[in-house]
Order: sequence, then structure tokens, then C-alpha cells
Amino acid sequence: MEQLGLEGMPRRLYPCTPSRLNTWLDCPRRYRMTYLDRPQPPKGPPWAHNSVGAAVHNALAAYWRLPLAERTPEAAGTLLTRGWLTDGFRDAAQAQEWRERAKSMVEEYASGLDPAQEPAGVERTVATRTEVIAVSGRIDRLDHRGAALAVVDYKTGRRPLAAEDARGSLALALYAIAASRVLRRPCRTVELHHLPTGTVAAWDHTEESLGRHLRRAEQVATECAEADEAYKTRIPAQRRSSESGVEHARYDEVFPPSPGPLCGWCDYARHCPEGQAAAPRKEPWAALADAPAGR
Repeated sequence: MEQLGLEGMPRRLYPCTPSRLNTWLDCPRRYRMTYLDRPQPPKGPPWAHNSVGAAVHNALAAYWRLPLAERTPEAAGTLLTRGWLTDGFRDAAQAQEWRERAKSMVEEYASGLDPAQEPAGVERTVATRTEVIAVSGRIDRLDHRGAALAVVDYKTGRRPLAAEDARGSLALALYAIAASRVLRRPCRTVELHHLPTGTVAAWDHTEESLGRHLRRAEQVATECAEADEAYKTRIPAQRRSSESGVEHARYDEVFPPSPGPLCGWCDYARHCPEGQAAAPRKEPWAALADAPAGR
């Protein structure tokens, strides 16, 4: 009997998040350990700057869930204090110091908000698909801007941000595309709200620039899909991990390391000789050093 071919069959979409795509771009080896290795290699200790960032994000999300009359800067600070996280700090004194810094940062930011200006979404999950990918992600805040929408992303890092950061962000562009398709309203503006400095780095995309980001995402997703398939078919499952450590040699043709200065911040640095040689492991609280008011 003649075998039927697969011509004309729909291509399976690659499900992903912007974070997954960016991880591949940063380091294929880290991508493998994050998304493919099972059991997943143990991570290093938690980072204090992640605790600060998560607590700030949670407080601002909770702020918008309050009744209108209760949306005050003081309430935002209280929410930060109640939801404070202590993982990764050097000691209790450092955790307390940064709790107060983060509280002040959130209160100052909230003082510039109009509590009556209801967002179109808070911690809103959006998704879209093309012929290549099915991408989804969660937006910190989605604002009304007249008849259009704007993507707002909170940032608590030490480094000040510029419009170029917003323009070049693959994640923000994908969020804008997905939000526009889900809510059926134009969404081209993307903003990075940098709480430590109280500044906003914004960019107004065009259809062309969003299209370039989407094509880039499809290209990266295709690379990821091919690598995922290679992982499944070329490497015997029973040899993917061992008690003695994480094996890399058999994977490196497809998942090579990308050693560089950022390796000191990698959750999997202990499992990566090339990364350890490229940069010393950072202390869990290192990103807080000399920061004026945040990570």
C-alpha cells in the first residue's frame, strides 16, 4: 500500500514565552538546563535583587486591585511591606534596609499615579500565534492611551534605562502584538518604568518595527524547535543526567555555552566550567551593592 505523505499537513506551532526565546539567545546551554534537562540541575541560591523585584511587582499589582478610595501611596507601601521577600540577602539587617528602600520607591512611584485611571489590564496574560509560533506572556500593566493601548513594564534594576532599551526589547514588542490581537485595539507604545530613578523609557513602534520583532521571534523559535527535537532524538533519555554532575559534552554541538561577564549571574554557574572560567560567581546580594534605591 502506498504510504501517504505529510505534504499539506499543518506545521506544529512552537509554544514559547519571550523569556524562553531570550534564554536561547543568551546561552543555549542555559536554555537546555532550564527547559529540557529532567531532572533539572539544581540552581544556585536565590538572588536578593529578584526578591526586591518580585516584591515591588506584587505590591503594584495589588495596588490596582484595591478599591479606588484606598489607592494611596501609603497603601502601596504597606502592600510592599506585607509581601516582602527575604531570600538572597546577606543577613536580616540588609533585608530590612532594602525593605525600607523598596517601600519608599513604591510609595514615590504610586504618588505619580492617577488612581482613577483604571488600567486595561494588570498582570494580564496575552497570547498570539503565527504560522510558526504560539507565544504567550504576562504584562505588568496595560494602559489605555486614548483609543490605543500601551505596554508598561516595571524595572527595579540599578542601570538607568533609555528609549533604545524599550525599542530593542523583543518581549515588549511581542506583548504589544499579542495585546493588540487579544483586545482588538492598536498597541504600539511600550514603556519601561524604572522605579529607582522615577524615569520612563518609552518607544512608539510602527507596524514595520513590530513585524521585524515578530520575524525575529519566529527565527529564534525555529532554532529552539530544531534544538529541542535534536535533544529528544539524539540523546538517550537514561543518560541525560547523572548523580556525579551535569554532563555537557554530548549536548554541546547543539547547545554550546556562551561564556562571558554575565556568567557570574547564572543560576547554573556551578554546573558550567566555561562559565566559571569566564566570570567569578556573584554573591546573592551583589546586585544590590551601591544601588541608590533598588536593584
